[in-house]
Amino acid sequence: MLVSALLSSCAKQPDDAIRFGLSSAPISLDPRFATDAASARLNRLLYHRLVDFDDSSRPIPSLASWEALTPVHYRFSLKENGRQFQNSRFQKNKSLSTADVKATYDYILKSENASPHRASISLIRDIRVVDEDTIDFYLDRPDPLFPGYLVIGILPAEAVQSGRKFDRMSMGSGEFSFLDWPEDGLIRLKRRSDNQIFEFIHVGDATVRVLKLLRGEIDLLQNDLPRELVSYLEKQDGHKVVHRGGSNFTYIGFNTQDPVLKIDGVRQAIAYAINRDEIIKYVMGGKTRKANALLPPDHWAGNPSLQAYEYNPGRARELLSKLGYNVDQPLSITYKTSSDPFRIRIATIIQQQLAEVGIKVDLRSYDWATFYGDIKEGRFQMYSLSWVGIKSPDIFRYVFHSTAVPPAGANRGRYNNSKVDQLIEQAEKGVDQAERAEVYRKLQEELLMTLPYVPLWYEEHFYAAASSIDGYTLAVDGNYDGLIYVHRTQ
Repeated sequence: MLVSALLSSCAKQPDDAIRFGLSSAPISLDPRFATDAASARLNRLLYHRLVDFDDSSRPIPSLASWEALTPVHYRFSLKENGRQFQNSRFQKNKSLSTADVKATYDYILKSENASPHRASISLIRDIRVVDEDTIDFYLDRPDPLFPGYLVIGILPAEAVQSGRKFDRMSMGSGEFSFLDWPEDGLIRLKRRSDNQIFEFIHVGDATVRVLKLLRGEIDLLQNDLPRELVSYLEKQDGHKVVHRGGSNFTYIGFNTQDPVLKIDGVRQAIAYAINRDEIIKYVMGGKTRKANALLPPDHWAGNPSLQAYEYNPGRARELLSKLGYNVDQPLSITYKTSSDPFRIRIATIIQQQLAEVGIKVDLRSYDWATFYGDIKEGRFQMYSLSWVGIKSPDIFRYVFHSTAVPPAGANRGRYNNSKVDQLIEQAEKGVDQAERAEVYRKLQEELLMTLPYVPLWYEEHFYAAASSIDGYTLAVDGNYDGLIYVHRTQ
């Protein structure tokens, strides 16, 4: 009824730009600093990387091919395509060279620059340019996974050396060039192959986002809608909805230094109290899968034999009772989430489920920038977020190693477990993939047992579009690469 009542207030936009509706606004278009999902996905369009991944999460050449000259010496050779920078105010029509690669990675490696990506490449000891097409990386220890770490977009060396950040503009060599960011909630890009204009419009409210799609104010949206709105869209003439399973990992995170949440029994009680099956059935998409670990079980380093914390409110009450808590004398916890209505809805359901076992949740929602800033700074007891685009198991060092507390990494909950540190380091020293995979499976068992995160699910992906929009495909990690091929048929 709300959709029907508001349709008449929307007016179709007149020009030929393809408009993409975003549930969360990007924070930074600088690949040296971007970590949120929206920023990362747009940066994939704007910047090329040395390395990418295939559908099996194995590294493949993007800008460059490589060879291991020794276990600690890798040589990368730039390919011909994808090397033309756009929007360079420092050198017009500059072609990407190994000097740009070195400048980008040297910047990230300097601790004073506080790049959140530094931890993932900290094993690089030296970078040497051989010629404009060839560059050598020297490591301080062998790591067969190393090529998969070089996934950061390359900036022109002159831009890096200027000392500026490029949060609200781009100088990349990707499939899209940056036009402008004229106001909060609107970014305009141009596809370089045919000059098609794209507008990325932040519409935080899910219902309003659907309204704008139905009346032509946006042409395409992806994910972050409650199930009933997706079902509604599937019934509308002139529009289509396409689904696929995904690999993005949604979880509840804890501040493990908090006086309450550092207690193992509290985190375990929370895990047992959440009815994931119910949430997936009634709120999430039909292709959403329950998760037991950050990596999906079908990943080469995944662990399909993990024993999940299934819904068991009796066990949750028992654990809390031993600590002196019950429904009449509840444990109080603050739970932070973003102001996205879909995320608030899920958090509200979890709030109710926890209340039923004796945990009183103070639910607080914030605009994305404030929320994400609080999480990075450790200003939380409990929160929920998703990891997107995870391909390489080096993520475990970045997220769980005791040395990876921000800004050195993304150990936002200040988790400190010497056994986990040892397993991460052991896996990195593995001689072959099978050996490393076995250690990573043990690591994931330890993480599930100690619960720095409560794994929730791997969210399904879907897109909804006007029937005139064709050629868009969904990626398993939810990236926006399908925009390279999307077009309007009428």
